[in-house]
Amino acid sequence: MQKDKFNIIKNKVQEIINFIAEKNSREANNRLVEVSEELDELLDFSDDDEDLMEVSRYQVLLNQLHQKIAGLDGQATS
Repeated sequence: MQKDKFNIIKNKVQEIINFIAEKNSREANNRLVEVSEELDELLDFSDDDEDLMEVSRYQVLLNQLHQKIAGLDGQATS
């Protein structure tokens, strides 16, 4: 079941990337918050080391995407 959950998260992360490419920071940020909450939930309820490592990887990626989104917002105000 966890693999299915990670596939869903992977697809949502791709949507975030697509929103960033479209310079749609609002939708990108909304989706990022949603995925972040899902990862937090997985982190709370998982005790498998492999799953925890996967969650950690996605958290690092989301952090980088968040910085990209913040950069988009900065461009919009310039």
